Amino acid sequence: MNTQFIAFFNNKGGVGKTSLVYHLAWMYSNLGLRVVAVDLDPQANLTSAFLEEERLEELWPEGNHPYTIFGCVQPLIRAIGDIANPHLEYVEHQQSLWETNLALLVGDLSLSGFEDQLSEVWPKCMDGDERAFRVISAFWRMMQKTAISHQTDLILIDLGPNLGAINRAALIASDYVVVPMSPDLFSLQGLRNLGPTLRRWRKNWQDRLQQNPADDLELPKGRMQPVGYVVLQHSARLDRPVKAFNRWIARIPKVYQEDVLDQTFSNNISVAEDPNCLALLKNYQSLMPMSQEAHKPMFYLKPADGAIGAHTLAVKKVYEDFKQLAHKIAEQTEVNIPLKD
Repeated sequence: MNTQFIAFFNNKGGVGKTSLVYHLAWMYSNLGLRVVAVDLDPQANLTSAFLEEERLEELWPEGNHPYTIFGCVQPLIRAIGDIANPHLEYVEHQQSLWETNLALLVGDLSLSGFEDQLSEVWPKCMDGDERAFRVISAFWRMMQKTAISHQTDLILIDLGPNLGAINRAALIASDYVVVPMSPDLFSLQGLRNLGPTLRRWRKNWQDRLQQNPADDLELPKGRMQPVGYVVLQHSARLDRPVKAFNRWIARIPKVYQEDVLDQTFSNNISVAEDPNCLALLKNYQSLMPMSQEAHKPMFYLKPADGAIGAHTLAVKKVYEDFKQLAHKIAEQTEVNIPLKD
């Protein structure tokens, strides 16, 4: 099975990353792929987007959380065994008339407790410590088990906005990286930090792979290949001069190519012309709160959800935007979308 693992990451927060993963997971499912969304952000916003509060209470009981990602790695944390079999939360929707092909690896606020152990064992990999390799590769091996049990075509990974040990382990587990961003100074600075960090982590992991002491322990390759960026424009721009907005967005192609791809930027091109730009998504105004209230993607909203009048056309536009983005990412990540669409 050739399942592709795609991480969505920017160490600048507030760029719409979780919403992007959520909508792409639904879109790929709608296009006929078997998809798993993985919530590796300890804030667990992706999980709360997919699931009603009543179900979250069942999955997050007081004490042990056996149905979450944190529960899966607890045997490693407690040094009483290897990762547990991951629980898959299947996501059903009225649009799906037959068996669901979308599942979630449930996030957990307790996952932040795994950060210290991931930091602690990172240098021990260079000493050939088998347990260190098992801890660092826990996310990847958990997702591999998920890919087999769900017969998964595609795994989409949501990450928190930082350069900590959890994200390092998650990115090592990824084949590809998509960078969501907004056109502002902070996103550009995030890009400048992201590129060198990815290259350093990739090299450090390659050095460690040579020290793996267990022939039967399969480990991730650590590809984490950047495939492009997605610019999400938000409505909170009314207090910002258009001139300043255009200035920041014009800088993105150069910063991405030089700092993320480590290539010389020679052509003075706009975001719209940049082959590294996967999409420039406009603000969808009031559709987003409707989506959050209904626990469904914007392109599944119905009149009963409040999508009436001009919103009906906006829903169709959102569908086409995300369909186009899904195909563009698929083209660059060896993901095969069925021809029926």
